[in-house]
Amino acid sequence: MAPSPTVSSETILALTSSISPLKYCCDYRPYFTIHDSEFKEYTTRTQAPPNVVLGVTNPFFIKTFQYWPHIIRIGDLKMSGDLPKQVKVKKHTKLKTLDTKPGVYTAYKTFLHKDKTLSKRLLKGIQRKRPSEVQSAILRRHLLELTQSFIIPLERYLVSLMPLQRAVTPWKNPPQIRPFSQDEFMRTLEHSGPQLTSVLKGDWIGLYSRFFRSPNFDGWYRQRHKEMTQKLECLHLEIICEADLLVWIKDKSEVEIVDLVLKLREKLVKAHHQQLPVREEVLQELELYIETIISSLPEDLQVVLHRH
Repeated sequence: MAPSPTVSSETILALTSSISPLKYCCDYRPYFTIHDSEFKEYTTRTQAPPNVVLGVTNPFFIKTFQYWPHIIRIGDLKMSGDLPKQVKVKKHTKLKTLDTKPGVYTAYKTFLHKDKTLSKRLLKGIQRKRPSEVQSAILRRHLLELTQSFIIPLERYLVSLMPLQRAVTPWKNPPQIRPFSQDEFMRTLEHSGPQLTSVLKGDWIGLYSRFFRSPNFDGWYRQRHKEMTQKLECLHLEIICEADLLVWIKDKSEVEIVDLVLKLREKLVKAHHQQLPVREEVLQELELYIETIISSLPEDLQVVLHRH
């Protein structure tokens, strides 16, 4: 709830980008009104609130959305030296009337302890009339470092799911990436968790459990799995080019050789179509390999393979 569409939009965009470099994967509306097509869907009490962040200015929404788990009310943006000593997150049950004071009203229990040093630094900045750009940079830096501390154990575990390079051979399809196991990951946190890079205390395991149930984890994992698969494909292509395929095909039947040609062509198409980050000389070398292998076959097969 903001005093203007501009503040509403800026706040929503700031919130959705606050977990960067993680990508926010749910829906969000920087400025939502009663005229939007989803108004009826979002205001119904017959189902749980949707996974969406709404920016609004109409006080009507305070009462209509009072059952939503999180509501942020922003007052008029004025610089003032007369500030409270503490900034508190208010209990969601206190949000009852249209004249509710500005603040964060939430039914959510935080997993990590509050960073009092950051709060004091930001409050002191307001008192000293520090430029908002500087305040924003301080807050964003803090959130970035916190998110990175959260991501590093996930990335470290993800790397362990990749097959060893020696398991990738030119004669077989590349091995599969091991599936993500939440229990296995949780067991790694004792010795390589976020406590190594973050001073914040709290229930990190509870936070990870909550993250695993969110669309943000699904979006992050799908993207990282795609990148890892592409990396594996690139490695396989390079290993194929380093192998002596002509020696391999000497004792192979024509059916096996044709099958090899078709598979290599399929890999070339996939590399171009998916724009795999593979060196151009590797692709050129693979094309040359394919032509050399085809030339070793009888003429009738060469004609058929060149047609397709």
